[in-house]
Amino acid sequence: MLAAVRRDLLLERLQRDGRIVAKEIAVELDLSEDSIRRDLRELATEGLLTRVYGGAIPASPAVADYGARTEIASESKDRVAAAAAELVLPGSTVILDGGTTTLSVVRHLPRGLDCTIVTHSPTIAVALLEHAAEVILLGGRLFKHSAVASGSAAVEAAGRINADLFLLGVTGIHPTTGLTTGDSDEAAMKRVLASRAAETYALGSVEKVGTASAHQVLPLDQVAGLVLDAEADAAALGQLRDTGVRIIEAAHRSH
Repeated sequence: MLAAVRRDLLLERLQRDGRIVAKEIAVELDLSEDSIRRDLRELATEGLLTRVYGGAIPASPAVADYGARTEIASESKDRVAAAAAELVLPGSTVILDGGTTTLSVVRHLPRGLDCTIVTHSPTIAVALLEHAAEVILLGGRLFKHSAVASGSAAVEAAGRINADLFLLGVTGIHPTTGLTTGDSDEAAMKRVLASRAAETYALGSVEKVGTASAHQVLPLDQVAGLVLDAEADAAALGQLRDTGVRIIEAAHRSH
């Protein structure tokens, strides 16, 4: 079988099943596992899938830079953000992660809401200028890809925070690989922030559900729940429900 034909078949199977098991497809095609693994490595290099132990799963398109992400699934992010904003209670201390979905959360928060918001995102902080909430901005080296502070200074500052809630942004949410993002330092910062909150909820618009990126932030059993778009892939949503994690489904709202 020609390499181009195998490539198309692998991508078609990934789209259909949401996962490729190298051993199974090697038997099906009467090829060596090494041949399948080589194909998967090449496809992963092109960003078309994410390799995992034994095979591959869909790659998240949300690893694009900050500017590009503002154009991806904007309506879905808005629905998720509206549902997530309802988790923010008066008098609470909330950590808002950086990212386009959490920026949308700010737009759904009542401007008069009395709470404290901690963030390492200067974009989030600026969006809160006209809100009644007290804002604590964590500093550090600016990671321009996601427009957030990172590095040792940001980690040290985060270690002094105690919060009721962390609204976590990720690029992939998958029943096997859990919550993932595209940068190892960013993943580490997100873990630190999660450790400072009583509850962590990960936010997932349609393009993130059922996909994965290179670096795990947390397994699903270490968060209080997920806020996901009800219009995400039904099979992927079902697999996430099967893990037992709490899911808040965000749907269209009537005006």
